Amino acid sequence: MNDNRNMLLAIVLSALVLIGWSLLSDTFFPTAGPQTQQVENGKVKAVPQPQADPTADSPRAIRRREVVLAESPRVAIETPSLKGSINLTGARFDDLVLVRERETIAADSPPVRLLSPAGAPLAYFAQFGWSGEAVATPDANSVWTPSASTLSPGKPVTLSWTNPTGQRFELIVSVDEDYLFSVRQRVVNLGSGAIGVRSFGLVSRAQKSADPSSWTHHIGPISFLGSKADYEVDWDALDENKAGVTRDSRGGWLGFTDKYWLTALVPTEGAPVEASFRKSNSGAYQADYASAPFVVAPGQAVSSEAQLFAGAMEKRLLDRYEDAGITKLSKAIDWGWFEWFMRPIFDLLNWLFSVIGNFGVAIIALTFIVRLILFPIADKQFRSMAGMRRVQPKMKAIQERYKDDKARLQQEMLKLYKDEKINPAAGCLPILLQIPIFYALYKVLMVAVEMRHQPFALWIKDLSAPDPMTPINLFGLLDFTPPGFLAIGILPILLGVTMWMQFKLNPAQLDPVQQQIFSWMPWILMFVMAPFAAGLQLYWVVSNILTIGQQKWLYYRYDHEMNPPGEPAVVRK
Repeated sequence: MNDNRNMLLAIVLSALVLIGWSLLSDTFFPTAGPQTQQVENGKVKAVPQPQADPTADSPRAIRRREVVLAESPRVAIETPSLKGSINLTGARFDDLVLVRERETIAADSPPVRLLSPAGAPLAYFAQFGWSGEAVATPDANSVWTPSASTLSPGKPVTLSWTNPTGQRFELIVSVDEDYLFSVRQRVVNLGSGAIGVRSFGLVSRAQKSADPSSWTHHIGPISFLGSKADYEVDWDALDENKAGVTRDSRGGWLGFTDKYWLTALVPTEGAPVEASFRKSNSGAYQADYASAPFVVAPGQAVSSEAQLFAGAMEKRLLDRYEDAGITKLSKAIDWGWFEWFMRPIFDLLNWLFSVIGNFGVAIIALTFIVRLILFPIADKQFRSMAGMRRVQPKMKAIQERYKDDKARLQQEMLKLYKDEKINPAAGCLPILLQIPIFYALYKVLMVAVEMRHQPFALWIKDLSAPDPMTPINLFGLLDFTPPGFLAIGILPILLGVTMWMQFKLNPAQLDPVQQQIFSWMPWILMFVMAPFAAGLQLYWVVSNILTIGQQKWLYYRYDHEMNPPGEPAVVRK
């Protein structure tokens, strides 16, 4: 009867872990992001996502992007990393694709589109301008005059617009070889009286990111204002607060992030600005800033500097721009609690990738390095566990003898630990110390755009996506895609098997309920880890294999060390 009750309790607890994790993981832990494209017959097709024009007071029909782009004059953008154009109507950065990044792993996949014009699907754009009183300033319908037809590294373009009273507004735009635009906003007053204006910058996107945000990975409105990174403002906060969120700052930056991409406005460093996030009446989300008012006397010119980052959140680039003066731009990556530890792991992983040339092999090499660093901790852990294995028959005998006397049972167990010089808690501390290490590695592998679409070997063509090879559909022979956590790939299965082998090497739990739960946990984790990125699954599988080898060797070593001559050797399970 007691055994049946324990078995029932183990089943209930295991079910709670499995079902509870499925319900909570999307909220608290980022898994591989959902696909925004689908592949049919080898061709990539975008998933339809109709929406409203973010700059209109009322929704209107969405038109094809090619049609919208052809409706206004443009300056082409051509760099090694970016391609697109600046809309001369409104001087908007509203057409931008990331040349080095692809939508899917398909050979004919188009590059990732970051910015798109108003009136087209997934409208998303940036704009710089001025506001003022008693002076005509350029607006969304103003047509600017360019100094050249193409913007490229080392070849800036000046956009100019003059109002009827003689004030000329200029945007002198330059771009580097990566993802940073520099914009010099210049006002030349050729009129007869002084004018007062404020410069501003804005980023507007019609929809929330398709990437899910979670407790450990912020996606959405993001900023570094007032010497502080802000991950608290999210889509829901803007939905609920019609007035928006406003911050006063000196410099800093603000914008929107997806899982891998960032569009951020960078006002003049050290200059006072009023920055805000808001949701417009049309449903679009907007990040903007405005400078302090300034006066331009007749015959004078005043200018201010601003920058726009629009691209992939590659750590090396964020660090480089940060060193060049953009305060804490690397905080756009939601590092989490262990930032101080994650950064060197990130740098080590990228270095290994640059040397080896295969991200999967780099993950394996990183796993070896981590296990090597943790070896002294594991050594202490397995020495304690070997001691527990050695005295396990004595522990069971004591438990059987005093099973009806809990107080005496505890006394005898403590006496046994003292006589045998064993600390049962010694094996727990190393495990606790490894938790931040695993969490840091988990975050690195989940947020690294460097891992996106990186192949490993055989069927694993994208380490940032779940393992696609599953026996549920006979490894792709059956024409259907298993739903949700049922799509268990080869790597999650290997994870479950290796974890089961690892637990089998550990001392058996005296409590039958705990032992039952431990025996089922590997298979539960197999389901839990199925939706995660293959890169993380690969790390865990390799780590388990190394741990198994390490356990066997250390147990062999300490079993012989702890068994005096003449005593029987410890029998392995």
